[in-house]
Amino acid sequence: MQWDLGLQGIGVLMLLALGFGVFTQLMFWSRTTWWAGLIGTAAYFVAGLLISEVWFGWATQAELQPNIDGLSFDEVLLGYVVAVPIVLVTRYLTRRNRLHGPMSA
Repeated sequence: MQWDLGLQGIGVLMLLALGFGVFTQLMFWSRTTWWAGLIGTAAYFVAGLLISEVWFGWATQAELQPNIDGLSFDEVLLGYVVAVPIVLVTRYLTRRNRLHGPMSA
């Protein structure tokens, strides 16, 4: 396997990951520590690397457009389609458990 991700591609992926981390932190602002945003950022970055370089690494630059310095941008952006609903469902479930948990009367 050959990784062809350049500095600009890594930078764009990091911006996408930071955006997801900020979103995650805002969703869990009063329910958790700042680790939620950091974990979300790291998880999205790793998932983006795997999507771009492993899952779609076989495709040529002509087949994947836009391709930003080796980053399959559209395919990595699809990670938001999966990750954002996961965060929203998790927030809903933690809110519901907090309101209707075993200690509530």
